[in-house]
Amino acid sequence: MRLTVVAIFLTALAATWTTNAWLTARFSENTRVRSELRLALYTGNLLSELQRNAVVPLLLARDPALIRSLDSNDFSITSAQLMAAQREIGAASIRLLDASGRTVASTDRYQLGTNSVNARYFVDALRSRDTVFNVANQGSALYEFTYSRAVVSDGRTLGVIVVGVDLSRLEKSWAGISDAVAVTDSEGNIILATEPRWRGRTLPEALEVRSAPSAIQRAFQVTADWTAPPADAYLQGRAVMQSEARVPFRGWRMISFTTYASIRERVNAVLALEIMGFAILLAGTFYALSRRARRQSAAYMRESADLRALNMRLTREIAERERVQKELRVAEQTMQQSSKLAALGEMSAGVSHELNQPLAAMKTYLAGARLLLQRGRSEEAMSSFQRIDDLIERMGAITRQLKSYARKGGEAVEPVDLRAAVSSALTMMEPQLRTRSIRVVQNRPRGKVMVLADRIRLEQVIINLLRNAVDAVKDKRDARIEISVETGAHAYVSVRDNGPGVSDLEKLFEPFWTTKKPGEGTGLGLAISSSIVADFGGRLTAHNENEGGAVFMVELPLHDPDQPNRALAAE
Repeated sequence: MRLTVVAIFLTALAATWTTNAWLTARFSENTRVRSELRLALYTGNLLSELQRNAVVPLLLARDPALIRSLDSNDFSITSAQLMAAQREIGAASIRLLDASGRTVASTDRYQLGTNSVNARYFVDALRSRDTVFNVANQGSALYEFTYSRAVVSDGRTLGVIVVGVDLSRLEKSWAGISDAVAVTDSEGNIILATEPRWRGRTLPEALEVRSAPSAIQRAFQVTADWTAPPADAYLQGRAVMQSEARVPFRGWRMISFTTYASIRERVNAVLALEIMGFAILLAGTFYALSRRARRQSAAYMRESADLRALNMRLTREIAERERVQKELRVAEQTMQQSSKLAALGEMSAGVSHELNQPLAAMKTYLAGARLLLQRGRSEEAMSSFQRIDDLIERMGAITRQLKSYARKGGEAVEPVDLRAAVSSALTMMEPQLRTRSIRVVQNRPRGKVMVLADRIRLEQVIINLLRNAVDAVKDKRDARIEISVETGAHAYVSVRDNGPGVSDLEKLFEPFWTTKKPGEGTGLGLAISSSIVADFGGRLTAHNENEGGAVFMVELPLHDPDQPNRALAAE
């Protein structure tokens, strides 16, 4: 019996040793092959990201809109254009620099006005007249990767377009699969790494950046080294396998480090099965194995008690989650009710604002009609009553269509002559213009300018713009308002005044924002007008003149009689 036990023990020891050596070598080779395949995939992803962004400066440098903005020094909408391009391309950032190196447009508004005349991407782009790539160390282990190209028109260099490449998301994807990945440039400096402390160092310096191991950690390291193949390097005190691949871009190289933990786990799983088989052979001869079984049974009982405790804790957490969900539903209902009340208040304020002008005109016409009746001129008085009837009809239309501010859609549209809408709006504003010494200049083409719109709502927009212009020039001695109708690719209505201008253009179209004194305005006129113009497929913009005053412009698509009329369905 003793010889049998010794023979089984020696056989188990030899089989375990041989199996460990063979499986370790095989699994290590498989792990190395997978690591090299991952490196090839990572290299392809890196090149794809770089190549995808490399063509962006060439396309933007030929953009007529950017060339016009640099040529005319007008960058009011250039940043918005760059933001739209950034969303479509997925670049980290896009900046437009003028010939002096000043940032005149950017997707990051905090960069506007900064000067980069000494930056490599600016200097190299001016020298080469081609797309150039630069890597800049920004400190704190951060690198900026940029493509830049000079913007040239008619042989003149107008500026430089700079496109930032976001390679940090590649680092995040690498960190989720591999233990550690680093990319070095042609000088051996690490520019990309899943370990932030490695950036800016060489590879030997990066591998030395680690905390001093404790005595227990050193003991585990010795044990791991004895059961694993010779290590290529050590990462945070652990033996790792190092794989390296060349990136066909500016002499870059990519290095990955994979621990032997997965290899050891798979080998141990097989060895455990092998040892278990030998243990079953010895089960009938070793009484101690029965004691081990009893100890395992006690351990299972403890684990069962732990599971019951865990089940109770999960039950309490589920009850707590249900209570929180009920409270959340109550809070959502309260928020919905508050939103309805806020919308109701906004609508009532809008109705009050839009009906103020027709009521003032009706008061003027009633006073005129009373005076005409007193003088016996009844036919002329009837004309005033007819105008009052038109105003009442208009007030009814306003109350029906003011709801367009609270919803996205609008009423059905029809072909409208833009000149007639301007004439009707001037007629509505005639009482106010007559009581003040304001010079009104009209510029309208002889032919019709047809657009698809609702006549009442379109006149409402023009009246709001005229009323704001009247308020702006009320303190001017030489008050002047110019209203123009122009046509080109679109139809345009512009209202100019020689007032003080608008102090804050960014908040101009926000609801309830106004520059008037309390009680003189609600701050809803321009917000409603912008919503109405948007429903017609156009836009309302504003800017200040250099010599003073403000310009409000309504841009609407021209009506093509060969195309079927479109309608905007109300929600």
